[in-house]
Amino acid sequence: MASKKSDYSESSIRVLKGLEPVRQRPGMYTRTENPLHIIQEVIDNASDEALGGHGTNIFVTLHKDGSVSVEDDGRGIPVGLHPEEKVPTVEIVFTRLHAGGKFDKGSGGAYAFSGGLHGVGVSVTNALSSKLEITVWRKDDKGNGVHTIAFSGGDLTSKLKSRAAGKEDKKSGTRVTAWPDPKYFDSPIIPIAELQRLLRSKAVLLPGVKVTFTQEKSGDTQTWLYEQGLRGYLTEALSQTGNGETLIPLFEGEQYASPDAEGFAEGEGAAWVVAWTEDGNVVRESYVNLIPTPAGGTHESGLREGLFGAVKSFVEMHSLLPKGVKLLPEDVFARASFVLSAKVLDPQFQGQIKERLNSRDAVRLVGGYSRTSLELWLNQHVDYGKKLAELVIRQAQSRLRSAQKVEKKKSSGVAVLPGKLTDCESTDLTRNEIFLVEGDSAGGSAKMGRDKEFQAILPLRGKVLNAWETERDRLFANTEIHDIAVAIGVDPHGKNDDPDLSGLRYGRVCILSDADVDGSHIQVLLLTLFFRHFPKLIERGHIHIARPPLYRVDAPARGKKPAQKIYALDSGELEAIEDKLRKDGVKDGAWSIARFKGLGEMNAEQLWETTMNPDTRRLLPVSLGELSLKVSEDRFTMLMGKGEAAARRSWLEEHGNEVEADI
Repeated sequence: MASKKSDYSESSIRVLKGLEPVRQRPGMYTRTENPLHIIQEVIDNASDEALGGHGTNIFVTLHKDGSVSVEDDGRGIPVGLHPEEKVPTVEIVFTRLHAGGKFDKGSGGAYAFSGGLHGVGVSVTNALSSKLEITVWRKDDKGNGVHTIAFSGGDLTSKLKSRAAGKEDKKSGTRVTAWPDPKYFDSPIIPIAELQRLLRSKAVLLPGVKVTFTQEKSGDTQTWLYEQGLRGYLTEALSQTGNGETLIPLFEGEQYASPDAEGFAEGEGAAWVVAWTEDGNVVRESYVNLIPTPAGGTHESGLREGLFGAVKSFVEMHSLLPKGVKLLPEDVFARASFVLSAKVLDPQFQGQIKERLNSRDAVRLVGGYSRTSLELWLNQHVDYGKKLAELVIRQAQSRLRSAQKVEKKKSSGVAVLPGKLTDCESTDLTRNEIFLVEGDSAGGSAKMGRDKEFQAILPLRGKVLNAWETERDRLFANTEIHDIAVAIGVDPHGKNDDPDLSGLRYGRVCILSDADVDGSHIQVLLLTLFFRHFPKLIERGHIHIARPPLYRVDAPARGKKPAQKIYALDSGELEAIEDKLRKDGVKDGAWSIARFKGLGEMNAEQLWETTMNPDTRRLLPVSLGELSLKVSEDRFTMLMGKGEAAARRSWLEEHGNEVEADI
């Protein structure tokens, strides 16, 4: 039977124009469980106006017909013709993916600090709404004016109309009303509780700004106005979780870079309030330029490092640490509740929905400022410092006791560890990790760059055996597989077995290979090994893939931003970085691009910063995802089985046009 051939010709290549990419792949640009995130994009814009000191009110109304309107009393989106595009500027903002006032970071830029920095923002709201209407009130040299424009499914349906303002319209601001299109979302219903939390947090982070939420259906109106800001918010949140009194008075502070600060732009920094409690649930919330970051990120890592550094310094200065106890950052952070609001000039988020901050400089920024501030406070309040030290030391002792229990279970029948394994000091499964590294040279960089406290390195020579069809009792004939099994401390097993995992030596097993095609091949071979012969490790979330960058961009200083090194995972990220540099006013050719041929080309510091440091790396957990075990097995058999060449050829012919080739 002839295999099915697909027509792969010039006409197969589609160019998605305007907002088409968003409608084709909405999940790449926003959350698709419900429409809250596309409404949040509009709320963020109103908040950015208030953050810049241009507004004191934000009104959000949930209408009876399911539409939502967001109104502010800011400056109003510019409505004149764009100097380059010759189209009303408000139209460009809502119809172009990479357009907005937030790319202009130089002196005099409309937004020095803002959250919507992907350049997609409200254009995504427009693309995924069946209807969207905008009213802009402007006060400028042309007098008071009221301007309206409307869209449907992202397309312009009513061109910009302008009129002079009447008595009731003599104001400035923007009102956006959106009707989210249900076909793009799992549920068309906006979760009210989540929206209320979001609006309340905006009020907390913008002291003096009144946020009003009205539900037309019930007639309910809520207003939030916080003069105390972060402190009042955390106190209220802790009282609601049933916590007892805080151990020490709330530690709060804020610090922002001065014009002559080295390595940071003027105004970058953070405000924070931290409380330590002995019991109850901890409260942790963080924001970057008013954007909630529920998955945390590098600003939270910076706060953790800063608090740890200050407490450790205090404990050592006063000789409070018992013999045999070593403090770790999690000991200080375990009972800490906090609200953190960071300001970062040019933030890099993980994915379009901005749940996690990835900017590496933020660790140093928040860590440096919070450490200095807490060190000063502890030395001015020694009694409180000693109370905090007692709590932290108890946490460390508790951690050590639980680690010793694990060690006891593992002590019998220890195999001789492979000689090329560079082990770590910790035996705590919740912390320690092993990197299976491609090649000796990369292994050398990894050994020098790692944190020897909890990171082990096992260099692999050449490509691992394709173990898909290898019998279990023949596995150890391969030296690499033998060394991996012994180092990890778990014997090979099948999907229906109940293996003894008490000998597991590392909580995370990380595959670290080059970011090119060969590296991907090694990843596949190791994943094949784990899926076929160590399935329980995947099932329990122990297997991870480290993601080293393929490119490094050396960007020159621009506006307030100093020169920096920016890393890109792949060509897609590289393109986005270059696009951003152009938007920042950097001329083509002013930046240089280096492509890493392999991990061996990275020095120890680069490998640590980009790939191994838990605060700044991107580590991908391996799981079965949506595919069933049977579907996954069939796919592996087709891809890795020795007698499956014909099936592979057919599959490649069918899907060849989807490949992103790295040639």
